[in-house]
Amino acid sequence: MIYTAIDTFYLTDEQLNSSSRKDGIDEDTETTLRIYGCDLIQESGILLRLPQAVMATGQVLFHRFYCKKSFARFDVKIVAASCVWLASKLEESPRKARQVLIVFHRMECRRENLPVVFLETSSKKYADLKTLLNNTERHILKEMGFICHVEHPHKFISNYLRTLETPPELRQEAWNLANDSLRTTLCVRFKSEVVACGVVYAAARRFHVPLPENPPWWKAFDADKSGIDEVCRVLAHLYSLPKALYIPVCKEGISFARTVKTSDSQSASKESSTNTTVNDTSSPKEAVTQDAAGSKDILVKAALDKLKLTKKPDDDTKGIPVEEKKEDSTSKHKSDSRLETSGERIRDRERERFKVRDRDRDRDRGRDSDRDREREKEQERDKEKLKERSHRSKEKGHSEKSRHHLSRDRGNDYHGASYSSREKDRHRHHHP
Repeated sequence: MIYTAIDTFYLTDEQLNSSSRKDGIDEDTETTLRIYGCDLIQESGILLRLPQAVMATGQVLFHRFYCKKSFARFDVKIVAASCVWLASKLEESPRKARQVLIVFHRMECRRENLPVVFLETSSKKYADLKTLLNNTERHILKEMGFICHVEHPHKFISNYLRTLETPPELRQEAWNLANDSLRTTLCVRFKSEVVACGVVYAAARRFHVPLPENPPWWKAFDADKSGIDEVCRVLAHLYSLPKALYIPVCKEGISFARTVKTSDSQSASKESSTNTTVNDTSSPKEAVTQDAAGSKDILVKAALDKLKLTKKPDDDTKGIPVEEKKEDSTSKHKSDSRLETSGERIRDRERERFKVRDRDRDRDRGRDSDRDREREKEQERDKEKLKERSHRSKEKGHSEKSRHHLSRDRGNDYHGASYSSREKDRHRHHHP
């Protein structure tokens, strides 16, 4: 076989569930969370209009990450979003972080029957989700060792079916089974060739298409019978499970749709709770006496404040000396004079601006008038030239006519002269 990618990320059954088992997560919960995360990746890829290769790569990265990290420490939703974002870059169909977050926010609103509200990019929630998306992508790359080569079984299926000469309807069924196999851990346990052989075998069994067994057909494709049987068993178990739902296992639950309480609100609630506990610890008699004394003090203070307010204006007018009044008056005059001077300056500036505008307008008008005059002069010149041409043409016509008449007269004279000379010769012969 010719391998086209470096694919070394294959684990045993014991290595698969070691991280999540340490945090007390059982196998059924892990399988449902894996299927739920793969469903999110598939649905978000369709909404983002990504090719199937991007969704397949994202699901493989999702399974590889949770083989090393636990579901209790990293939430499924944000890891699925980060896998889609990273896979879109790896498969050369990049999408922006804003698009990925908006799609996952809308999906969560629909899944949890919440009102669909647009996630504003200027909000604090969006900024927090974006930083979390970046950090999770870094965690994924760190756990992968920046080795993100993925080889899918899809590219082997068409070659295998062509060599086995199977009917064409078997190809679509095998392709669908290969897409469904990405929801399981088959991509982490077996090579792509073994998964492709298992998918072809399951599709042939469903359509009752016989495959050559003597010699066995899977040996030509570098696979074994035990691996093919395991692939078929895992797919049958997948189809027997109900629809996967979200299970809140992570300690730091992350939500795309619901708002999280801030630290200020939590501190305020803590302070209010401490205040209520302090008040509750006091005895009822002390509380009654304190309330009565406090009410009396409040009434006395209010009456004194009213008296002070009534006396203050009179005392202020009486206690102000004459010098202070004079200083106040001079300061007022100075401020008024400053305001007047500033107002005059502003008016002068505005007048100058208007004058400059008028000058510019006059200049523009003068330029327009000069242009019009030049145009009129040019038109007059053109008319004069036309007149001169017409006169010249008429003169040429008269000269040609006169020349024609002259030529006629000369011809007549010539003929007359020749005629007269002949007659003279005749007369000479007749009269010697």
